[in-house]
Amino acid sequence: MQNVNSVKHAMKKVVYELVGLPSRYAFSSFHYQRHNSRRLEHLASLGLAIHGSTVLEVGAGIGDHTSFFIDRGCTVVSTDAREKNLRILRARYPDIRVAPLEMDDPDQSFTEVFDVVHCYGLLYHLKNPDRAIEFMSGRCRGMLLLETCVSFGDEAHLNPCEENVKDPTQAASGHGCRPTRPWVYDNLKKYFAHVYMPVTQPNHEEFPVDWTDVPAAKSLTRAVFVASRERLDNVLLVEGIPSLQRRH
Repeated sequence: MQNVNSVKHAMKKVVYELVGLPSRYAFSSFHYQRHNSRRLEHLASLGLAIHGSTVLEVGAGIGDHTSFFIDRGCTVVSTDAREKNLRILRARYPDIRVAPLEMDDPDQSFTEVFDVVHCYGLLYHLKNPDRAIEFMSGRCRGMLLLETCVSFGDEAHLNPCEENVKDPTQAASGHGCRPTRPWVYDNLKKYFAHVYMPVTQPNHEEFPVDWTDVPAAKSLTRAVFVASRERLDNVLLVEGIPSLQRRH
């Protein structure tokens, strides 16, 4: 069933590109809705102190994660690089602030600082992810919540790649990356005193739980990171890069 859904998702993306359907259709597939649900379920399971926070959401797309924070009493500023996505964000969430923000070359006049920065599904769509991490750290007084596609490997490698700029779910620049977990972890440690990874992973096949078992077939693999200014006393988080995780 998963393979059938993957094929359907790929076919839909081709159709979207050919006929130029707007972003809301590209993000509304079963694949994306299921993926978002599993990621947000996992984030909620970590029990992080989010309620009532000020939140900067980067790479928000059309806002499928935005209500997670609104429903927890947060004040949210939602951003994206694509004007089409921003128009949908404004229509969906007329009561929050929506702003353009290109994370490959962030606007340095954007100096507001937030309790939480949420960066799910963006880092691997950037050609300058190190610059994005530096910028996000400067906008964060508390926690940076980060989820990204990664590559297997014990060394810190960025692994640049090309992406389809016409696809609204891919890199706006056409250039992305598939960094290893050590690359992400090491770059977060440059700016945050404490960097954690969960002992659990979302209930989705793109999130491995055994990092010693490199899959033979090439597929997307993802990981979650929590960077914090203060030490977090949370049994579901570990400082370091675990070889083995479990489903939450």
